Amino acid sequence: MKRLALVNLVFLLGLGCASNIKTQRPELSTGPHGPVPTQTTPTKKSTGKNAVPVIGSQAAKPDTKPEVVAGDPNTTAKLQADENKFSQLEKAGSFWDAFAIAAALSTTHTDAKRADYYKSKAIDTLNLRLTKDQLHTVARSSDYGYLRGYALFKLAELELVANNLDESKRYYRSVVELLPESEIAISSQRVISDMEATVRVSAQTIGVVLPLTGKSAAVGQKVLRGLQLGLGTHQGFSKFRLAIVDSEGRSDLARLGVEKLVKEDNVIAIVGGVLSKTVGTELAIASEYNVPFIYLSQKQGLNDIHPFAVRNALTAEMQVRHLVRTAMTEMDMHEFAIMYPNDPYGVEYANLFWDEVISQGGQVVAAQTYDPKETDFRPVVQRLVGTYYIEARKDEYYQKLRTFKQSLKGKSARENVNTDDLLAPIQNFDAIFIPDQARVISQINAFLNYSRVKDTKILSTNILNTPGSAKRLSQLNYPIYFADSFISEGPSQSNSDFVREYMSYFNEYPAQFEIAAYDSGLILRQLVLQGVYTRDDLGKQLMKLKKFDGSFGPLSTTTNKDLFRPLMTLTVQKGETVKFKE
Repeated sequence: MKRLALVNLVFLLGLGCASNIKTQRPELSTGPHGPVPTQTTPTKKSTGKNAVPVIGSQAAKPDTKPEVVAGDPNTTAKLQADENKFSQLEKAGSFWDAFAIAAALSTTHTDAKRADYYKSKAIDTLNLRLTKDQLHTVARSSDYGYLRGYALFKLAELELVANNLDESKRYYRSVVELLPESEIAISSQRVISDMEATVRVSAQTIGVVLPLTGKSAAVGQKVLRGLQLGLGTHQGFSKFRLAIVDSEGRSDLARLGVEKLVKEDNVIAIVGGVLSKTVGTELAIASEYNVPFIYLSQKQGLNDIHPFAVRNALTAEMQVRHLVRTAMTEMDMHEFAIMYPNDPYGVEYANLFWDEVISQGGQVVAAQTYDPKETDFRPVVQRLVGTYYIEARKDEYYQKLRTFKQSLKGKSARENVNTDDLLAPIQNFDAIFIPDQARVISQINAFLNYSRVKDTKILSTNILNTPGSAKRLSQLNYPIYFADSFISEGPSQSNSDFVREYMSYFNEYPAQFEIAAYDSGLILRQLVLQGVYTRDDLGKQLMKLKKFDGSFGPLSTTTNKDLFRPLMTLTVQKGETVKFKE
């Protein structure tokens, strides 16, 4: 319901601050000047549960004012005196009395612009300065004319924030009845519709927002396949239904899509948030309607947007944390080098790896970046191992050069070697972290070998856990390790019931998105079948999920609202990706 509160507040403040209000200014019912209460605050007529404050006996009653005549000196003097009095009361903080004068001036001032000014002042004061008791006084008294509607609107907003939905709806309906043609009536009706949409739930309808057309359509189709299997909607007898929205990868369509799923399809939960550029919008709108959301993006900094949203994705932090822990505790490595592409992916992983090494008591002794389009990695490797800048090792270099020249005596020129390679590499690291694809790592491997780097290991990311990568890496001169929750191809994949089912339908191995989508659908299906029929209850169950039997092991929701799955360290042997035996 946060959306409703925020929308109403922004809308109301916008109306209050406008100087050119277009709605008609209705007259106060007691006469041309309206009520002018004193500084005495309202007192309660009754102390019962539904008591509404009224103006106490000491409050000034509305006076019957003489007729206002434009151009009449007496009228001009009276208006000027009232304006001066308003300014004095406002500066003194006597907002209740200042409000009454502004209310009167908004309907009696002979200058239309000044009347609109005081209408704006009255609305601003009502919204920002009046107490709840004073709002009740305005709402109940016909002396305040059109301002009763604004007081009711403000009271509705306050009850909505307090989650008193029935009271809030009652006030909104009163606004519609009192000022049916006004902007706040239109807004009130919209909020009422939204409130009613939040309680209409089809427990077996799951919403999905995906880019099914456009540049990211392939990803959207993979997610949809996994969801269909997880929910069982691919089977004709399934009780569940998928309500599907194509976002086309656009935030505006994603926003409209979430609203449609809630208001028209009455979904109990939504799965989506695949793209980093749309996931924030999807979560924000879902939060406004309090509909549980499972999102698949790795994007960081989203866990506070929606109280009932969980991320089902293998994040960079999860991978790096597991990989560094394995390297340091199982392989006894403590010094590391980093080579990374100068793009968002490489920079993110390089920073995370560096921070994790430090936090676990290790040390990063060297780091080099390279252009993502680079193919000649010789200078990069030379900088990494200290053989590029010869002047930094001048004495050592010239000593080796003299020895080298002496060894050439009596040999033909064709036996000469490049003097740039005289210096031995400074290899003070146990492993090199390279967050890049198999093709690039294979190229870097050749230059590491050429530079005589020995007895080291390569660490990387699950970007290597893709079909075909293991064959590319089979000729490496160095062992390579990375982390993931499954193996993308090979005999171990076929041991999973989900993989066998997926392959029987789609004739290909599932990857990360398909697996996450399948588990998301499976979780929602089982929770509903266990008797969770409301969005609130479903959201709470998602938050405390523990050891749920997923496709590749137990899933649990962390305190950061991530669906955590067990990770394993993978390596490549004989052209196949296999689990590292720790």
